[in-house]
Amino acid sequence: MARKKAVSKKTKRITKKPKTIVQLKKILDAVFSEYIRLRAAKVGGDVTCFTCGDTEYFRKMQCGHFQSRRYLKTRWDEQNCQVQCPKCNIFNQGEQYIFGTSLDLLYGKGTAIGLYTKSRELKRFSRDELEKLIEHYDKIVEKLKKDLNVL
Repeated sequence: MARKKAVSKKTKRITKKPKTIVQLKKILDAVFSEYIRLRAAKVGGDVTCFTCGDTEYFRKMQCGHFQSRRYLKTRWDEQNCQVQCPKCNIFNQGEQYIFGTSLDLLYGKGTAIGLYTKSRELKRFSRDELEKLIEHYDKIVEKLKKDLNVL
């Protein structure tokens, strides 16, 4: 004869565990990537690759990093990140020389070397900092989607 488990009559409190730093970084990566692609989009959602000039719908493009994502100081830096097509970003290793030259043309001479230097500085993000960045970019993304008429 199988025994039935006793069920406590007390209400159990369901506490939500706070997200880990790793989980927060992943969420921030996603919302920041969408922001980078949307900020460069025209009405309707088309964007142009920063390094080769190909145009495609923003969801088919990627957030390319001049300095690698492994460097936290520049991982979510708006100058360090630009729209790239998968060909440039993945198959051509980010076209770093063209990327750097284009950054200098867009933001001024010395931007690329400045980002290189900045990327080598150590930075640790707290849970609070990551949550604030997620909230900040989430709001901007929602506004851009509405303004650009994209879903």
